[in-house]
Amino acid sequence: MSAPDGSPVGAERSIGQLFASATAELSALVHDEIALAKAQLRQDVKRGAASGGAFTVAGAVLVFSLPMLNFALAYGIRTWSDWNLALCFLLSFAANVLIALVLALIGVVFAKKAKKSKGPQKVAASMKESANVLQKAKPHPRPERPELTELPRERAPEVIEAVARSSS
Repeated sequence: MSAPDGSPVGAERSIGQLFASATAELSALVHDEIALAKAQLRQDVKRGAASGGAFTVAGAVLVFSLPMLNFALAYGIRTWSDWNLALCFLLSFAANVLIALVLALIGVVFAKKAKKSKGPQKVAASMKESANVLQKAKPHPRPERPELTELPRERAPEVIEAVARSSS
């Protein structure tokens, strides 16, 4: 196994390498959470489109089928029974309204599913939680290394500069 930067796991890495590795992993986490938010948003848009489509079909059925279906159904009822022609037209209209109501209910179900979906809000909460965890993270205590504590005072600026370069 190896670390994300290619060094073997368990090998001592410099602070700069650790920082670069943590930065790369944090960046990957943010990119993955953004991709998740986009995927959930796409799903919500699809549900909303299905709802709008169902409402559109319901309206189209009601508008475009009324004249032809009303005449056909009313004359069909009249043929099968000896009821008054006006009553036959009313029954025909009631059948069309019933179909439109069923399609509208389907649209309402899809609209409620799209409204209930909390996809982007869940991802935002997850990102905030990740940020809170990272803010509270503290480095593990390291054993004291005598070679670092016994540096002569004149070499201290060189060591500080070397660490600063490896961190950037």
